[in-house]
Amino acid sequence: MSAYSFLTTWCVGAPVQDVWDVISASDRYPEWWKGVRTVTELEPGGEHGVGALSRFEWRSKLPYSLQFDMRVTRSEPPYLLEGHASGELEGVGIWRLYEGPAGTALIYSWDVSTTRAWMNRMAPIARPAFAWNHGYVMRQGARGLAKTLGAELISQNSGASDR
Repeated sequence: MSAYSFLTTWCVGAPVQDVWDVISASDRYPEWWKGVRTVTELEPGGEHGVGALSRFEWRSKLPYSLQFDMRVTRSEPPYLLEGHASGELEGVGIWRLYEGPAGTALIYSWDVSTTRAWMNRMAPIARPAFAWNHGYVMRQGARGLAKTLGAELISQNSGASDR
């Protein structure tokens, strides 16, 4: 069971294929997603990127960076992208994209546990700060995605549930 379960929704005024093209190219995240310091491809993927392994480094408002590897385990263009994280975060992230008359809704579920000892020790009191930090990073991503697409950011929401 994961220690943190986050659910984020973004709605952008752009076609689903355009959104997919940006979301599925994680090597380009640092160009538009503030907080993503680096993405390094470690292993290429096969069809639709399945099997690809990349190393991510994230930094936000709180005074620490997180580094983890993400392997693409499922890809159904342009509607679903799933990856398994290992490293300083371990768990599963899934993008689900839905096209509607106003554009595309993206739902990201992120079920992870931390592996850093200090984070695990601090979790009982720092959980609200960690959740706030995740929300901050996701808001930056929503704004960056909309700007990259030249589209309106219709709405965004990020929430956490205790586990």
